[in-house]
Amino acid sequence: MNNIRNFCIIAHIDHGKSTLADRMLEVTNTVEKRKMKNQILDQMDLERERGITIKLQPARMEWQGKILNLIDTPGHVDFSYEVSRSLAAVEGALLLVDASQGVEAQTLANLYLALEQDLEVIPVINKIDLPAADVEKVSQEIIGILGCKKEEILLASAKTGQGVEAILDAIVSRVPAPSSLQGDLQALIFDSTYDEYRGVVIYVRLFGGSLKKGDKIKFVASGEESEILDLGYFKPHWVSTEQVFDGEIAYLITGVKDLEKAQVGDTIISLTKNTPALPGYKEIKPMVYAGIFPQEGDEYHKLREAILKLKLSDSSLTFEPASSQALGFGFRCGFLGLLHLEIFQERLKREFDLHLVVTIPTVAYRVYLKNGQELVLTTPNELPDFSKIEMIEEPYMQIEILTPKKYLGDLMNYVISQKGISKNTQYLDQDRLIITFDIPLASILVDFYDNIKSISSGYASLNYNFADYRPCEIVKMDVLVAENIVEALTILVYKDDAHKVGKRIVSRLKDVLPRQQFVLKIQAAVGSKVVASEKLSALRKDVTAKLYGGNVTRKRKLLEKQKKGKKRMSQSGKVDIPQEAYLAVLKKDKR
Repeated sequence: MNNIRNFCIIAHIDHGKSTLADRMLEVTNTVEKRKMKNQILDQMDLERERGITIKLQPARMEWQGKILNLIDTPGHVDFSYEVSRSLAAVEGALLLVDASQGVEAQTLANLYLALEQDLEVIPVINKIDLPAADVEKVSQEIIGILGCKKEEILLASAKTGQGVEAILDAIVSRVPAPSSLQGDLQALIFDSTYDEYRGVVIYVRLFGGSLKKGDKIKFVASGEESEILDLGYFKPHWVSTEQVFDGEIAYLITGVKDLEKAQVGDTIISLTKNTPALPGYKEIKPMVYAGIFPQEGDEYHKLREAILKLKLSDSSLTFEPASSQALGFGFRCGFLGLLHLEIFQERLKREFDLHLVVTIPTVAYRVYLKNGQELVLTTPNELPDFSKIEMIEEPYMQIEILTPKKYLGDLMNYVISQKGISKNTQYLDQDRLIITFDIPLASILVDFYDNIKSISSGYASLNYNFADYRPCEIVKMDVLVAENIVEALTILVYKDDAHKVGKRIVSRLKDVLPRQQFVLKIQAAVGSKVVASEKLSALRKDVTAKLYGGNVTRKRKLLEKQKKGKKRMSQSGKVDIPQEAYLAVLKKDKR
């Protein structure tokens, strides 16, 4: 155990975590140069395309006779649960800060998570080779938040490899070795995935005892009993071994076939011992809900299997069966944010070839009825009749925006216009400060982050946490296309904003809906009252083109016939709503 060092890399998005992991694997000769590629720990095409880490990924290296177990973590706030799980499996953390951008909001959030776990934090300033790098200024920021000495801050360029060996030396000397709690087997499940050939693959950190092939084990939470068929470590590909020991990070392949039995946060113990479970993880609460329905009704079971497989590698996802008269059978899924939903939707499409209808995302409202009953409202169509409702509450978030001083006024005006309530202003130094607001989650759901970036020319960063629930007045708004309610477009809006939001929605739909052979009516309605309406003109076929000469009455007859035909189609015509229409409804006006 004294030869083991477990650590992870934490940082704000795009501060170079994956690139630093690449250099470490290269410098320690863990991956041969001919097999080396950029973002080698990012397994998904999506991660490479977007340049962001979505999934935590372990890797094992050797340096100075020590075994270094690295867990690379995401940087986006929507995937903070991945970070918290990684921190529970290690003893140290590299805090990576961009030399040109300095400390940002998610840097602070991830640092606080690491300090809560009582980890050894090693500060590293990355990208020191950039022309805009300001090492002295960033060093002072780190000293201010961490209280460390300047000589404890390491300087590196993950791109060129400068300073990487010094980082590895610091991990060996400063990160403590794992300490065993007891001799009996205790293995914490911190992640899992599904492999087409091996089935469920479980990622564990051993906090006691050892595991070898053929061992009989038990999952404490589910009570499931199984046998170790294979086990090993990450280099970063899977390398099979006969036995893994206390303090190590490993993968296990067992006889578990049920995808729901190997839950993240559960503890694996020996079948012959009654060892207590490890603390595990706090239950995550989704912030955003959306309905996921297959376009073809016969793909429901395929969708269910796909969601179960993604749930293995995405433990923050929640889902339950749902049904709709218009959309058929599907699932109501809970996400940590809109990017989380977007990635989930894209993975279902790419990895399982599923074509989906995704309803408008909404937040979870609390509805208190006059009979004393309390409901959690996650879909607009569940909203009870207003005569039965005593009060409705919506979730508020506490947001922290870290920004240069010169953008302060514009940012404050924007956040207040989105129903934000100013709470606090704190200066990090003469030029940078953190402003804190309480704001409804519904206000930051869609393009809030994009607008923050736009107003601050890309310099501001955002972090948010759940604050509490507060009373609100909302109504259900139906969207009608060709006088038919489109259930997937139904949304909940503030009562005072109904007209403004309705007008924006019908205007957007007019731009994205395909034109038909008949005039298309697009309406937004609250109850029986239409609050906004637009018309999309019909495609016009020149039915008189074949005429030449003759009496003008022949032309009039053809036009009259065409008019009657269009009227019949407008009464019975069906309009297919393209997927981009759902996103168009969400987007707010550009600032």
